[in-house]
Amino acid sequence: MTSQPSTIYCINHPNVETSLRCNRCERPICARCAIQTPTGYRCPDCVRSQQKVFATAIWFDYIAAFLIAGVLTYIGSLLVPRVGFFTIFLAPIAGGIVAEAIRFAVRRRRSKQLSQLSAGAAALGSLVPIVFNLLTGFPILSLLWPMIWQIAFTLVVTSTVYYRLAGIRL
Repeated sequence: MTSQPSTIYCINHPNVETSLRCNRCERPICARCAIQTPTGYRCPDCVRSQQKVFATAIWFDYIAAFLIAGVLTYIGSLLVPRVGFFTIFLAPIAGGIVAEAIRFAVRRRRSKQLSQLSAGAAALGSLVPIVFNLLTGFPILSLLWPMIWQIAFTLVVTSTVYYRLAGIRL
């Protein structure tokens, strides 16, 4: 005789039938909850607890990263009007230098929030000259090309800092 298996429901969605289980804790999960990992499907709780192991940053790392990213990108943004078109080539290098300075200062500790905060500080630091020029009342048309290069610098440096600290591999 074959026995019919009992119907199981997702741990997070009690109305959804499933036959899928987390490969770590064996709890039933539905397709919406399942997160694919290299070793199989896991529930959001197991993935979250595993990610916390890799977040090693401590509280003063965030302050150091914010200050380093803001100051260094501000200094870099002061050079943008002098280099003009070459900003396209120098901005990724500047972003790499900022990211490595942060990585050195925080002793290679990491977290998702650290890379996001560093990218935000890099954006703020590189936008200071634009805001200053707009507030001082310079004619907008005379600042058009320098502002375009400044914005290009901001976009490239911010994305470079983020991807270098977040560990994204292309």
